[in-house]
Amino acid sequence: MSFSFHPEAEKELNKAIDYYEKIEPKLGRDFALEVYSSIQRSVSLPTAWAVINGDIRRSLVSRFPYGILYYCSNEFTS
Repeated sequence: MSFSFHPEAEKELNKAIDYYEKIEPKLGRDFALEVYSSIQRSVSLPTAWAVINGDIRRSLVSRFPYGILYYCSNEFTS
């Protein structure tokens, strides 16, 4: 399976990476790695995470106070 970002979500991610990088060198990279790890878990197990509203689910990001909101298109659900 694959994933894509909503344009606003991608902007928010990049701002957060910059924010953490300003706090401490390499912290932005660590944040990005945790976000992508959460995304990969969501792609691998799309129905394992909490339903927030309708078909929107949330996967929490380890080490950082963020969650990944996502939904699966019909072609990927079983």
